[in-house]
Amino acid sequence: MTAQHETKRTTDHDEIRRWVESREGWPSTVAETSAPDEDAGVLRIAFRDDPALEKISWEDFFEKFEDEELAFQERTRDGSRSRFFKFVERDAD
Repeated sequence: MTAQHETKRTTDHDEIRRWVESREGWPSTVAETSAPDEDAGVLRIAFRDDPALEKISWEDFFEKFEDEELAFQERTRDGSRSRFFKFVERDAD
């Protein structure tokens, strides 16, 4: 028997922030892709310190999220709590 996967997609900022913070994560960017006072670069969610990632504000995170027209997609097995997510295009199926 194979496990069923559940996928949930949202663009709701409050829902995304609650999901991330409830898993002890924070908004970040790939350090070498960001430009000071310009662009947040490649968005990530960090769950541990990583020298390749740079912490950013939720404001900067969501500005880039909206500019790129992204959606936050969570995938779990059987609805269990997970940290598995990805950013997808809003018009993606």
